[in-house]
Amino acid sequence: VQLQASGGGLVQPGGSLMLSCVASGFTVGSGAIGWFRQAPGKEREGVSCITNSDGSTYYADSVKGRFTVSRDNAKNTVSLQMNSLKPEDTAVYYCAARNWRASSLSSDYDYWGQGTQVTVSS
Repeated sequence: VQLQASGGGLVQPGGSLMLSCVASGFTVGSGAIGWFRQAPGKEREGVSCITNSDGSTYYADSVKGRFTVSRDNAKNTVSLQMNSLKPEDTAVYYCAARNWRASSLSSDYDYWGQGTQVTVSS
């Protein structure tokens, strides 16, 4: 299983980015994909996740109303649309996969991508 996260970059506060996670060796249409982030000196935290069988989603309180997770089964891709970005969203963002329902706990995931840097700064 390989997960390739992309789409990070430098954006001003209030701006938007879309992260993508392309899976190979893992069927996005089954199991779940989670997005996590880790800022320097902080623990990895769950941002959002989606259970692919029924599309149910989870969002951390800190991103509710600003981030949207979605899946494209045909492209085997899960995306994270991030709007109204804040400096505190700055972190390395990772996508992860598991063969069960979505979970906000990083320890529940079996497969991890390499991470993409998101920097929100003026």
